[in-house]
Amino acid sequence: MNNEWRVQELGARSGKMLVFGGVYSNWPALERLMALAREWGIPSENILCTGDIVGYCAEPEACVQAIRDWGIHAIAGNVEIQLREGETDCGCNFNEGSRCDLFSRQWYPYAQSQLSPAAIGWMQGLPDHLAFQYAGQRLYVLHGSYFNTSEFVFRSTPWAQKAPNFEASGAGVLLAGHCGLPFHHEEAGRLWLNAGVIGMPANDGTPRVWCLLLDEAGGQLRYQHYAFGYDHERAARAMEQQGLPCEYSGTLRSGLWDNCEILPPAETATQGQALGG
Repeated sequence: MNNEWRVQELGARSGKMLVFGGVYSNWPALERLMALAREWGIPSENILCTGDIVGYCAEPEACVQAIRDWGIHAIAGNVEIQLREGETDCGCNFNEGSRCDLFSRQWYPYAQSQLSPAAIGWMQGLPDHLAFQYAGQRLYVLHGSYFNTSEFVFRSTPWAQKAPNFEASGAGVLLAGHCGLPFHHEEAGRLWLNAGVIGMPANDGTPRVWCLLLDEAGGQLRYQHYAFGYDHERAARAMEQQGLPCEYSGTLRSGLWDNCEILPPAETATQGQALGG
């Protein structure tokens, strides 16, 4: 167990909440989500980001500044941790020589070169985790897992692997990011929710991206995985203008990941199948 996590306690929350992550430097997607939050009337104090604001796409500085100015609650994903510590890779622990590893050697240095000292300074202050009370439960926000920011946890990940995260955090509901796919998994009265990401599609053959809405009714937690469209063509062209991997700009258009290297067999098998939402 990591005893050095910086955990920000938010106290009690009520009303509709918005959870998202994986902006991945995709400014058009973030811009659209901010407009949706205004339409829904969700205040900034009820909006949570699960990290990886910076990533594959073309506008890291714009995304960091927008998140900062929005005044929402955000945690550091593995990318923010690596950037603020001056590391030379994204910290995903991709297999050396894999396609993801080769692509990260292009987009990560680009992101480093584009970020201002003010943006890096802001990342220095980000907590690792968030915790709050909602609908009579303790909810806990993390990136990969409680024990490892870069751990990939999927719907098919065995519950025996997920369960210790609830024990360590003392939470009944975990809100996670990192893996890139929206899902929910409930067992033994505990619930793992992944909001998915807004910076890349969910490998389902559509250019839509995903966030998570929380609400409460009669003291009970309700959740909805929500998909939305945005100007993905503008985001793809911006990547191509900066010489970023065309495989990723192609993903913005097709909704299909270039490869399934990080995915377990169950998630690999669903590539190209449109998700409900």
